[in-house]
Amino acid sequence: MSLYLLGRKLMQIAEGMLPTGRRVTSTRLVFVDVAYHPNSSITEITQRTGFPQSLVSAAVARLREVGLLETEPDPLDRRRTLVRTTPVINDVEGRLSQVSIDDVLANELTPEHEKELAKVITALDLLSRLLTPEVLADDAETRTSGRRTQ
Repeated sequence: MSLYLLGRKLMQIAEGMLPTGRRVTSTRLVFVDVAYHPNSSITEITQRTGFPQSLVSAAVARLREVGLLETEPDPLDRRRTLVRTTPVINDVEGRLSQVSIDDVLANELTPEHEKELAKVITALDLLSRLLTPEVLADDAETRTSGRRTQ
């Protein structure tokens, strides 16, 4: 149970780094998933996020309406819909990069634990490197090329 609670707390911290707005958290998380995995099908997004297919489809529809995502039929299987970000992603990524993980974490720590901030960041970095190496590879490629591959 403690692992689940820790995972939920880490999700809340990550959500604190997302651009705020009137969109519900699940919609923002679908957007982030598509940003990391362009040209994904609704089924693939559902599998990665763990959200029900109906919620993912609704989130994609809302994000299409506001111009953040675009869809097209899969050329190999016309029954599938592929989802990717629109060029507006550059603006969103710019806003994300302005948010400091140090600030978000500092807000989560109690005053008596603030001196542990550097240790928390180091521990999160270690967990990230060990548990999500594919995301770190995507991030490194993005920093090197200046854009995400599609």
